Order: sequence, then C-alpha cells, then structure tokens
Amino acid sequence: MTGTVEAKLATLGITIPAASAPAANYVPFVISGNQLWISGQISMANGSFMTGKLAGEGDIEAGRAAARQCAINLIAQIKAALGDLDRVKRVVKLVGFVNSSPDFTDQPKVVNGCSDLFVEVFGDAGRHARSAVGVAQLPFNVSVEVEAVIEFA
Repeated sequence: MTGTVEAKLATLGITIPAASAPAANYVPFVISGNQLWISGQISMANGSFMTGKLAGEGDIEAGRAAARQCAINLIAQIKAALGDLDRVKRVVKLVGFVNSSPDFTDQPKVVNGCSDLFVEVFGDAGRHARSAVGVAQLPFNVSVEVEAVIEFA
C-alpha cells in the first residue's frame, strides 16, 4: 500500500528513482534528531546529466526542469532515509546552486522548479526557507544542484 505522498507522486506521473550513491567522500544524508540533512542532489535523470551553463532568458525553462529533477532526486533520498515519505513533517530549507554566466540573474526562477514540486507534493509542509545562488561551475557541468533539510516525524 502506498502512502499519501506516493499517491500524489503517482497522480503527477512521477516515478521516484533509486537514491544515487555519493560521487565522492561523503554520505548522501545525515539524520540528526528529527532532521534529515540531504547532500546536494544534481540534475541527473535516468543516468544522464542535465548539463549546461544558464546564460539567458531562454535557459530559464531548461533550468526549471533541471531543478525539478533535483527535487525528484531529493525525494529519492528522503525515501531511502526514512522509508516512508509520509513521515515528512516539514521541508525546512532548500539551497539551490545554479550553473550560470556572470550576467544571469534569474536563479530564483530556476530554483522554483524544485520549490514548486515540493509544495505540489507535500502541500503546506513543502513550503520552505530557501537560497538560490549562481555559481561559476557545478560537478559534471550539471545545470543545477540542490541540498535540503527536512523535519520528520
């Protein structure tokens, strides 16, 4: 039997992938008390990186799609850590990093791709504090990376 959150994901046509293993010397998540701290999840879908530096207005939608994929990958880590997505009490904080040119200033619009999915899936519990930061480069030349702090029951 699936829970409420998994049913919501199914209605959105989203299949949660297996949680990715770390690419270096770190762990994918840490549980401290009732908080789950998730390492940055990159824009990767079906084993392929969603890459490229965002430089202009036309890149916003591609960036939003990459950020949405980061949300899906974060949800995969939540499931791996907690076993049941219905245990999420609150999405506390997201930090989004956008691989962008120096003159690109729409990082918040890009990271909305992640934020919007969390609110759609978790409702009011998905509303969170957030940072959206432009960076010169990301691992594997991905377009977006997002880390999260989750409160759980």
